Amino acid sequence: MTETTDKPGISAAIIVDSGKVLMVRRRISEGELMWQFPAGGIEAGETPEDAAVRETLEETGLTVKAVRLLGQRVHPKTRREMSYTACEPIEGTAYVADDDELDAVAWVAHGEITQYVPYPLAPMVQEYLDGVLPH
Repeated sequence: MTETTDKPGISAAIIVDSGKVLMVRRRISEGELMWQFPAGGIEAGETPEDAAVRETLEETGLTVKAVRLLGQRVHPKTRREMSYTACEPIEGTAYVADDDELDAVAWVAHGEITQYVPYPLAPMVQEYLDGVLPH
């Protein structure tokens, strides 16, 4: 059995629009920057889908709606429980709305994902993106 940390679960939003997926470059300790999907902690009483929608708005200013929960796993590096929700944009334009947490946002084509994320995506996320993004 894989052990998780005692920290709250993390919910990530997988947002596809116009043949690209939204990624954010997060500011983490020591100023190192890392690309990932909009994500954050699931608050008490919140579903993973609700957290994905809220975190996307807080981090990028983009209003999205949850389409479906793609799945959950324990992240191999952080040991945190991760939930992945497919979302679609409703209103707004993505930008760095939380500059304490983020450094940049980018809409990334299927063939460019490995330039941003040099390790394998969660299998359910990769499968979803393989199905919805042109490549």
